Amino acid sequence: MASATAVKKRSKAESKAQKSQPKVYTFEWKGLNRDGKKTGGELKGSSVAEVKSQLKKQGVNPKQVRKKSASLFAREKSINAMDIAMITRQIATMLAAGVPLVTTIELLGRGHEKAKVRELLGIIVADVQAGIPLSDALRPHRRYFDDLYVDLVAAGEHSGALDAVFERVATYKEKAEQLKSKIKKAMFYPVAVVVVAIAVTTLLLLFVVPQFEDIFASFGAELPAFTQLIIGISRWLQTSWYYFVIGIIIAAFSFVRAHRNSQAFRDRIDELVLKIPLIGDILHKAAMARFARTLATTFAAGVPLIDGMVSAAGASGNAVYRKALLKIRQEVMAGMQMNIAMRTTELFPDMLIQMVMIGEESGSLDNMLNKVANIYEMQVDDAVDGLSSLIEPIMMVVIGTLVGGLIVGMYLPIFQMGNVVG
Repeated sequence: MASATAVKKRSKAESKAQKSQPKVYTFEWKGLNRDGKKTGGELKGSSVAEVKSQLKKQGVNPKQVRKKSASLFAREKSINAMDIAMITRQIATMLAAGVPLVTTIELLGRGHEKAKVRELLGIIVADVQAGIPLSDALRPHRRYFDDLYVDLVAAGEHSGALDAVFERVATYKEKAEQLKSKIKKAMFYPVAVVVVAIAVTTLLLLFVVPQFEDIFASFGAELPAFTQLIIGISRWLQTSWYYFVIGIIIAAFSFVRAHRNSQAFRDRIDELVLKIPLIGDILHKAAMARFARTLATTFAAGVPLIDGMVSAAGASGNAVYRKALLKIRQEVMAGMQMNIAMRTTELFPDMLIQMVMIGEESGSLDNMLNKVANIYEMQVDDAVDGLSSLIEPIMMVVIGTLVGGLIVGMYLPIFQMGNVVG
């Protein structure tokens, strides 16, 4: 009954907010300033009359005001994870300064550059003004505020320390985004090597090798086996390149579809990526950093350890660690100490287990987990930098081998002909 009343209040608040807030447009204007000099610019408003009124208050005599036409390529910017992290940090700062929650959200909503963020915060503040708790106002927007975020806010509301919770959530979101950026950077380089190598090899086979083939046709002698292989691949690519392209498209589509629809397939991919040389080590450390940071944040916010481990398992970002952490949770529920349960998985390093044990014995598990997260985030940063410096010579070796192999294959008949003439 209470939830139905809350929904009705929320819908009324949304409709009231939408009716009371006219749509804002960007207008281009030209006019004369107080000195009679021509001036111009852009101004936001709901109508031409409103913009002219604003200009007159600024001492400008408007001569031309028109709504700015949308660019053909302009697209409204969507809300990303960094936007949410920044908003969270701003809320934490303003709450710590003593600004009321409703005022904080209103100010952030009015001042944000993205229209979608303004709209989102407008809906949230309308819900809060209608008497709905902030955590319940955030819950319908799961696309931007996940369960962990909402649960932490709810814990802050219950404990009366919402400012402290937002401070922890802001730190968590910022660290998570930094780590995600480093992982993307680490994964980008190997993909770049493969793409560049395939592109260069394909161009050589399509445009360079056929030129050599025309020259070899006038020799009248049998070509070396390696040269014949390269020419055969070049001919196939010229006549059946569309099969190659279609095959890549089908493979990519099948992979994406299977990854989206099959949990078993996703779990298997997670297992395999951890075994990739260099990349796997980075992903191991990143998963441990995510787990430690998430569990430290939830535990410090007052969320029970058992519940926090569910969030930490999901935040680890890898099925291997998710399964291990859920298994640890079951053993902790059965009365086993967390550090002992971690040791039974044979997945976590001794250093991490020792720090968890010290945290459990000293009653400062959140502090020790934060230190663990800092250590592994630094190691991920160093590993990514090392991979970046290592990948450049690897790229040169791979491309050099492919291009060099093609060149040697094309010049072998010329070398043989020179030996015969000699």
